Amino acid sequence: MTTPERHTDDNLPSTVDRFDDAVDAAWGRVFRGHPAADRLFYLASELGDFSVLWLIIAAGQGLRSDEDADASIRFSLLLLGESILVNQGMKRLVKRPRPEVVEARPLHVRRPMTSSFPSGHASSAMAAAHLLGKRNPRFRSLYYALAAIVATSRIHVQVHHASDVVAGAAIGMAYARLTDRAIAPTRSG
Repeated sequence: MTTPERHTDDNLPSTVDRFDDAVDAAWGRVFRGHPAADRLFYLASELGDFSVLWLIIAAGQGLRSDEDADASIRFSLLLLGESILVNQGMKRLVKRPRPEVVEARPLHVRRPMTSSFPSGHASSAMAAAHLLGKRNPRFRSLYYALAAIVATSRIHVQVHHASDVVAGAAIGMAYARLTDRAIAPTRSG
C-alpha cells in the first residue's frame, strides 16, 4: 500500500500532518489489504454511519421495561445533540479536507461531503460507549471495544486523518461526561 501525498490547505501545524502520515502508513502496512481486517473495518464504518450501531443497542435495551425505554429515548436524544454539535457545528468551522485515496477501495464506503475534522464516527462512538457503559457497567469494556473499532475504521477506510479521529474521540468523551447525568438514573446490569 502506498501512502497518499499530503496536499495541505487546512492550516494545521506540520507536526499534525506528520502524525497523520505516520499513522496512515503504519496502519496501511499492518491492516489495509487484509480481507478480514477490510471486512471488519468497512462494516464498522458503515454501522457507525448515523450512529446506527448505538441506536440499535439502545433500542434493544429499551425493550426490557418502560424505564429502559425512557432511558433509550434520552440516550438517542443525547446522540442527536452530539451529532448536531460535531456535524453541523464544528465541521462547518474547520473545513479540513479529507484524506486522498490513491488505491481503489476493496469494499464500498460512503464518503461524506463534510469536513474531515473532527471525526463524527469517533465522537459518537466514544460518547455512546461512555453513556451506555454508565447504564450497563458490566458491558462497559465491550462498548469501548466497539467504539474503538468504529473510530479506527475511519482511518482504515481513509475517510479521516488519525488526528481527526483522536480529536473526535476526545470531543465525544467530553460531551458524554457533560451530559451523562441525563441518563444516570437508569442503571441496569
